[in-house]
Amino acid sequence: MRSAKAVFVKQMRDILKNREILIQYILFPIMAFIMTELVAKRNDDIPNNIFVIMFTAMFVGMTPLITISNAIAEDRERKSLRFLVMAGVKPHEYVVGVGGFILIVSIIILVFFGLIGGFVGTALIKLVSIGTLGAIASILLGAAVGISSKNIQKATSLATPAALILAFIPMLAQFDETIARVAHFFFTWQIGEIINNMSMSLTGPLLIIAANGVVFLALFVFAYKKTGLKD
Repeated sequence: MRSAKAVFVKQMRDILKNREILIQYILFPIMAFIMTELVAKRNDDIPNNIFVIMFTAMFVGMTPLITISNAIAEDRERKSLRFLVMAGVKPHEYVVGVGGFILIVSIIILVFFGLIGGFVGTALIKLVSIGTLGAIASILLGAAVGISSKNIQKATSLATPAALILAFIPMLAQFDETIARVAHFFFTWQIGEIINNMSMSLTGPLLIIAANGVVFLALFVFAYKKTGLKD
């Protein structure tokens, strides 16, 4: 685990000194807060937490995915992975190290989302827990994209469309029944549904979120076997 810890520290330093990445993490909760205070709470026809639900799903679907895909692609582009492999860092240690810090930051942001939406106690724990599972799925997909990309430009061209689909399909599904039937199988849709109705059964949604994670993990394994970490 020393190797994973070293990669974790490296990723922490890279993110903290990158303003563009930090903006991605604070943008969604800021937007949720503004829309909640200025729109939702001033309109009796709009639920107070509607924007928190919307932006939480968008954040989970976009930010971890893009962050880790760019991080891995940057390491590939700079040939950093070659030195990490030579130093004895194993693939799973690398992914855990890079994704670990991204996950921790995501959990912190999820707590802020919950507080903005007025979630407390069990409801807050459920929001953060479900959001964390979604962030893990997003990280796995981003890792698959990053390992498949030789540079940041390629990673961005692949990650951005995937992130936009995951982020906006729950919103689009509200206006089209066909999209809604498809969106049902996306983890971002399930996260929004759970947050919107905390009393609903979690069995089905958790299975779908887990299935998403398994598919994304399989994509990463396939991409890794095809490209490796040494290129």
